[in-house]
Amino acid sequence: MRTLTLRGGARVEVVAAEWCDAFGVVTRGRVQLELRDGEPGPVLGRDAGFWLRGTGVRALRNPGRRTARVSVVTPRTGTVTHPLPNDGGTT
Repeated sequence: MRTLTLRGGARVEVVAAEWCDAFGVVTRGRVQLELRDGEPGPVLGRDAGFWLRGTGVRALRNPGRRTARVSVVTPRTGTVTHPLPNDGGTT
């Protein structure tokens, strides 16, 4: 997990390769999602969670004057998923 800190008015581009499958949670302040077409998206407040995959978000912006923080969780690269062992039950 990493923390993204946005000062008032700051904007951070969402780079697809770095943010693929990322889930964010606003932990302080407010964050506005900027859509691919440049249109402003929703403004999310504290404790709001959002996915970035498939949403058309190209940037995160702090619309306020106070610092905003977003905790970002991304899956670990190289993670292998194994099937559950057969416990002898029926499927």
